[in-house]
Amino acid sequence: MAEQIRLLVIEDVPQVAMHMRSLLQAQSQIKMLDVITSGEQALSAVTELRPDVLIVDALLQGRVSGTQVAEQVRRTEPNVSVIVLTVPQNPVTEDPAAGIDAVLKMPFSGFDLTTMVRKVHEQSNVAGGHNAAIMISLFSPKGGVGRTTLAFNLAVALGADHRVCLIDGSLQFSDMRGLLRAPAGAPSIMNLPTDRIRDTDLAEVVWKDPSGIDVLLAPPRIEMAEMVTVRDIEKALSIIRQVYEVIIVDTRASLSDDVLAFLDASDLILEVLAYDSMAIRALAMADEAFATIGYAPSKIEAVLNRSDSTGGFSKADVEEVLNRQIDHEVVSDGKLVIAANNEGVPFVLANPDAQVSQGIRAMAASIAARLPARAGVLARR
Repeated sequence: MAEQIRLLVIEDVPQVAMHMRSLLQAQSQIKMLDVITSGEQALSAVTELRPDVLIVDALLQGRVSGTQVAEQVRRTEPNVSVIVLTVPQNPVTEDPAAGIDAVLKMPFSGFDLTTMVRKVHEQSNVAGGHNAAIMISLFSPKGGVGRTTLAFNLAVALGADHRVCLIDGSLQFSDMRGLLRAPAGAPSIMNLPTDRIRDTDLAEVVWKDPSGIDVLLAPPRIEMAEMVTVRDIEKALSIIRQVYEVIIVDTRASLSDDVLAFLDASDLILEVLAYDSMAIRALAMADEAFATIGYAPSKIEAVLNRSDSTGGFSKADVEEVLNRQIDHEVVSDGKLVIAANNEGVPFVLANPDAQVSQGIRAMAASIAARLPARAGVLARR
C-alpha cells in the first residue's frame, strides 16, 4: 500500500497548472493540495498546508522568483522536497543545498510528473526527512457493529510503539467523546484555527488519554458539527500527518462530505461488519460506491467483528456477498468489552491476554508492518 503524497504547486501560468491537474486525475497516490500563483505567498502556503513535495516554476513573475522560493522553503521547511519546473531555454541545475532536489523540464508527460514526484519523496523518506505516517479510517454504513470500540483499542495497541492520534470523525454525535468520558468543555477540532494550523495549536487541542494516545475530539454538541467544513478537516489532517506516525479515524455511518474527506485522505479503510444481514448488505452497497469513486481495492480491508457469533451465517457466506475476503477477525467478549467501555478504558490494556485483545493486536501488527521506519515492531513483541 503506497503512502499518499501531498503536492503543492507554485505556478502563475494557468495552462500549466491545469495541465498538471489533468495529468494527476488518473491516479490516487499523489494529491494536489492547491495551486499558488505568487512566489510571495509560497512560504505561508507551505507552512499552512504542509505538503510532502513542492513544485515551483523557475520563471515565476513578481518579486520572489522560483529559485528564491526553493531557497526559502529549504531554510524554513527542510522536510519538504522541492522540484523546480523550467524550460530547456532556461536551464536550472539540481542543487539540494539551495533547495532544488530535482528539475522537471517542460514539456512533460504524466509519467514524467508522477515518477519525479514519487522519486523525490522516496529519497526524502530514505534520508529520514519525512515522517512516514499512515492514516487508517474505520468505517461502517451501519451502526452497532463495534466500530468505535475497535478504533479506540486499535489506536491504543499501536500507541505502545508509535505516536498515535485518534480522530473522532463522528462529528455530530461525538462517539469517542462519550466512550472516553471526556468533559463537555474538552477542546475539539472546532478549537483549531480556521486559517493556519501549527504544531502548537494541535498540542493545545488534543485530548491526552491516560492510555498514552492523543485524541482529536468531535464538537460537544450536535449543531456544532455543521461548523466544521471539509476544508477544516483537510487542514487538520495536513498538520496531524506531520506530527504523528499513525492516525486512526473513527468515522460515522454515512457517506457525507465530511466522512468522504476522511476516507479520501486515508491510506487504508477498515470496513467493520458483523454477522448481521443488514450490516453485510449495507457494506456491499458501500463497496459499490467506493468502486465508483475510484478507490483501489488495496485501500480497503474488511474487519469481521464478533467473528465467533455467527448468527446463522458463515464466513464464506459473508465473503460471497461482499465478493472479497475477510482480512481481519476479532472475537466477541461481551463481559470484558462492556465493562471496559463502561469505565472508558481500553480492553487491550485491561486484559491484554484475552482473545479479543489478541485479535486487535494482530491487526495492529499488520498496520505497523506498513510503516517503513518501524516495520515489524509490534509483530516481534
